[in-house]
Amino acid sequence: TKARKQAALRFEQDVCEQLTFMDMPHVKLAVSIEPTALTAIGGDKVEFLISSNPGEPPKSIAKTASGGELSRTMLAIKSVLADADDIDTLVYDEIDAGVSGKTARKLGIELMRSARGTQVLCVTHSAQIASLADTHFLIAKKDVNGVTETGIHPLDQEGRIGEISRILGGIEVTDAQKNAAIDMIERKEI
Repeated sequence: TKARKQAALRFEQDVCEQLTFMDMPHVKLAVSIEPTALTAIGGDKVEFLISSNPGEPPKSIAKTASGGELSRTMLAIKSVLADADDIDTLVYDEIDAGVSGKTARKLGIELMRSARGTQVLCVTHSAQIASLADTHFLIAKKDVNGVTETGIHPLDQEGRIGEISRILGGIEVTDAQKNAAIDMIERKEI
């Protein structure tokens, strides 16, 4: 219990630092450690509490966080724990849920940082995140004789530009979308 409480203080600080970077500047994360019946993993009930807005006390993440807040909190927690854990691969399925624009780009930057020491696989519909990938695959469904099949196709540089342009929107890909996609791919700021 004593070790958990000491680790919790550092954990709270590190996660809040990550969340502040990902556009949650007023976030407060608290680790609640309450006594419970003794089990093989100890005698503590541990719960993560969060407050995203000033003046609100931290409450259970499961009950109060929006989709975007949950996405960012999960990424922050995994990023903080990745250095202390022996995780070889992290998989994020639509980490961009509930976020857009600048915040999505910051999530992409954090994913890129995580990928320095861990393999990161990310399914995304965000051009801001996809443009920061080292390798890009297109997952597409098609009808084959009345049966839906899903294919995964590696994209070369031209394919990446085309797919990121398509994600940016519109029925037809425009030169402006292509130029924006090229700019996003070339600018991998951290």
